[in-house]
Amino acid sequence: MSAQGATLRSKQEIMERLSKPEVITGSEILLRSLVLEGAECVFGYPGGAVLYIYDAMHGFSDFNHLLTRHEQGAIHAADGYARASGKVGVCIATSGPGATNLVTGIATAFMDSVPLVVITGNVVQSAIGTDAFQEADIIGITMPITKHSYLVRDAAELPRIIHEAFHIANTGRKGPVLIDIPKDVSAATTMFQPVNEVSIRGYNPTVQPNLKQVDKMVKAIAEAERPVILAGGGVVYSGGHEGLLEFVTKTEIPVTTTLLGLGAFPSGHELWMGMPGMHGTFTANKAIQASDLLINIGARFDDRVTMKLQGFAPHAKIVHIDIDPAEIGKNVPTDIPIVGDIKTVLELANQSAKRADKADAWRAQVQQWKKDVPLSYVDSDAELKPQWVIEMIHETTKGEAIVTTDVGQHQMWAAQYYRFNQPRSWITSGGLGTMGFGFPSAIGAQMAQPDRTVVSINGDGGMQMCAQELAICSINNIPVKVAIINNQVLGMVRQWQEIIYDNRYSHIDLAGSPDFVKLAEAYGVKAFRASNKEEARTAWEAALQHDGPAVVEFVVRKGENVYPMVTQGNTIDEMILGDA
Repeated sequence: MSAQGATLRSKQEIMERLSKPEVITGSEILLRSLVLEGAECVFGYPGGAVLYIYDAMHGFSDFNHLLTRHEQGAIHAADGYARASGKVGVCIATSGPGATNLVTGIATAFMDSVPLVVITGNVVQSAIGTDAFQEADIIGITMPITKHSYLVRDAAELPRIIHEAFHIANTGRKGPVLIDIPKDVSAATTMFQPVNEVSIRGYNPTVQPNLKQVDKMVKAIAEAERPVILAGGGVVYSGGHEGLLEFVTKTEIPVTTTLLGLGAFPSGHELWMGMPGMHGTFTANKAIQASDLLINIGARFDDRVTMKLQGFAPHAKIVHIDIDPAEIGKNVPTDIPIVGDIKTVLELANQSAKRADKADAWRAQVQQWKKDVPLSYVDSDAELKPQWVIEMIHETTKGEAIVTTDVGQHQMWAAQYYRFNQPRSWITSGGLGTMGFGFPSAIGAQMAQPDRTVVSINGDGGMQMCAQELAICSINNIPVKVAIINNQVLGMVRQWQEIIYDNRYSHIDLAGSPDFVKLAEAYGVKAFRASNKEEARTAWEAALQHDGPAVVEFVVRKGENVYPMVTQGNTIDEMILGDA
């Protein structure tokens, strides 16, 4: 029997064993149900209200549990796992402060449409509402930032609730689902009956689009002289990247991908224009503003893309394709709305899509913009430039790594200068902009894709928010490669204070940060420092060749800015292009 056949047989045997009806505790039901839903790695941190659950984990080997050093690290790792794998990420925390430490991660996943099942413990049901020790109304607290929530009242309901939670999290517009389990429920015993079907009244996401609307889009393409495709994270989440490439191949429409859409379309393609918006490319922003047809595929029209709404794409007929009907027309008036799964819509559109024949002059104009005003910066041999560092990381990983980032200048430089050729290779906090996200999300991504190189690009500010997770990389030999872009300052805040607040720098100095090499070594992680190009190449190559986790601190120029930049109150074609 082949190794693959043996693995399948082993999985089948596990499923048969765990599906056996018998009287067990609510905690055992939870663990079994997670495995039956396909959970392979769970991230968590124990505490009083979940001790029955963790007791049931003693000797339980049917999934891998990773003990993080902070609940925020656990949920960001689960988020990275979900984004890298396309599966549902799972995390567990205790009641009260354990649960509330998850709130930022829940909001992060909600804003970026990431499927998570978040399991929290609660005090016993008789104590709920009495301000018991470590009690918090986590369902009330998180109601605006979850797709759905459950307070489990009966252990017998756990199989149905868990099955529904995974279904809700990973269908329609994906997102986090919270399951709150009182301690007496996790301790109770009942007959376990697996649930394989799901029927939720009122929850039926639209997958199949209205064909008449798809036909309208195809006709609009035939009439357009300056069409543009704006592709967002929905293309990645739906698995629609191949359909998008086919659609572009047939129509020959120039493409721009949002921050979360990076990787949805190959960056090496001649029709790719880069990222749009506040720090978008000159070509992408000019093209959107000049377009007469803008086809939004799975993007939210968020404010960092549109900037000043009055004056955004002023000449364009707007097509908006999205699984979530609430997004269509929310920010930008839509002429041709198409509600449905992105992959399904593109498959149908590709049956009749044809070349935009009237757009030959437009394609030539786009190529001229790309040639005349590419992304650029003033390089230096005297000091290390962050843009050069990103280009070097791209070169040495051949663009094949999974890249996670924290939030700030380094995030924008990574988005601009690392070129992605496949989906689920770019993991970043887009909607919420959560500092501390980058490093733990890389741990989750590495657990999801153990055979791929995972690079975590961080600033010196965000790295300190979850640096304690270096411990689990060291203990478990998780080979994440961490690049710290250290400019000794809160860089994006400094840039805004320079440009918008007339150089009034207020509380941004991070010069008192730790020695990151010593910090990493204290956790048992290999670490290097570089302050010029030669040191940077040597240190980074050593990190890549090391078979475990490694940290490289790149000491870069403090005053470097991210360009292009559109300041608030301006339209996206009113760009500050920078020194270069």
